[in-house]
Amino acid sequence: MKPVSYVLKEKIWIIPAVYSVAAILLSLATFYADLYLVERFIDRIPSIFLTKVAGGQTILGILTAAMLTMTTFTFSTVLVVLTMYTSQFSPRAPENFIQSATTRHVLGIFVGGFIFNMLSLLYMQEDVFDHEVLSTTAGILIVFFCIATFAYYIHFVASNVQVSTLTNKLTADAEQVIAQYLDLYEQKHVSEENWQARNPEETVKATRAGYIQFIDLSRLMELAEENDGAIEVIVKIGDYVYEGKPVFHLYSEQKMDLPFTDYITIGDERTADQDLGYAIQKITEVAVRATSPGRQDPNTAKDILVRLGHLLGEMSHLKTDGLVLTDERGHNRLLYRFESYSDILYKTFYQISYHSKKDVSVHSSMTDALIVTAALAPELRYDTIWKIQLYLLEAINDGELKSLDRDFLQKKVDELADITGHESVLLQKMK
Repeated sequence: MKPVSYVLKEKIWIIPAVYSVAAILLSLATFYADLYLVERFIDRIPSIFLTKVAGGQTILGILTAAMLTMTTFTFSTVLVVLTMYTSQFSPRAPENFIQSATTRHVLGIFVGGFIFNMLSLLYMQEDVFDHEVLSTTAGILIVFFCIATFAYYIHFVASNVQVSTLTNKLTADAEQVIAQYLDLYEQKHVSEENWQARNPEETVKATRAGYIQFIDLSRLMELAEENDGAIEVIVKIGDYVYEGKPVFHLYSEQKMDLPFTDYITIGDERTADQDLGYAIQKITEVAVRATSPGRQDPNTAKDILVRLGHLLGEMSHLKTDGLVLTDERGHNRLLYRFESYSDILYKTFYQISYHSKKDVSVHSSMTDALIVTAALAPELRYDTIWKIQLYLLEAINDGELKSLDRDFLQKKVDELADITGHESVLLQKMK
């Protein structure tokens, strides 16, 4: 089962619903305060905060209409931004905007403000109150707060339509996923080579079709330890599974109770909460869109590639040959296989390489990205990084490289060769 923080991000309506409930409770509280407390303490309340029922009805009617207009405009702004994200950046980018905490809280504040003023207007009846009321002042203060929130939201939207802001957010999401796995490594772990393969006692199968969105690896390890057994995860987060596809192999002499939906979540779309490949894909798609014939924005692609190089360098420390978690006694409890590091590098660059065959600036930036990757990576990744560099050079038509372009790219290739301990190649000989 996903943690509450993941559910709150996916279910966009939850935060506005909480604000709506809070607005209903606050409107009831102000109603009863007007009904039972205001008349008792009316001498102590400054008259400027009190209004007659008729005047309060007029003011609250205006505030309710204003809040409805502001809420409608905000929803329209969200739709415009989502459309722009889809057309300019990536079809996978809008979820970063709509799932942001700011967007959800702003929508909640506006909906809550509208509900409060509407209910306060409903409660304000001349046959109920024979004295001045305080609800109107509360409604005005809430509208002031909503206006301040609206001003902040305009600034937020203006900042988020910039590609640099989106790239920063996508990079932060990927770094967060990497950090989660590195934290998991703080538990004892060994290589897949130490996993003793044997016939599983039981196989757990998928209960529905869809993408693997979340696997609770920590709880699976605890379950295996409690039953003195072991669990092998035979799918990867981000894989598409069909109903009945094997997902877990269980190794235990005693019956291991593993409720499927308590440890794994399957959905209709991929999410970047645990899916590192998808997090990288979303960044790559922005770079691909920047190098497409319709846009031709190589500088954006160059900026993204440098960030990708840093992420790939951090990813190089993950045990992509298979992560085996062990307990305190050194017994193997859980096996989870990541995607191989060579496949991760290939999927990061192959589309960008195809769309920028004739742009030496993008190719040099891809080499810069690999230089950053190699500088952060352990030595065991050097051969894989250099192999990807040779693959990228194959996409260049040497006959179209001018002399200065060739010299510029040659220096970067030589630098990467020096870092990885390989013999450099002469671009003049590449065909």
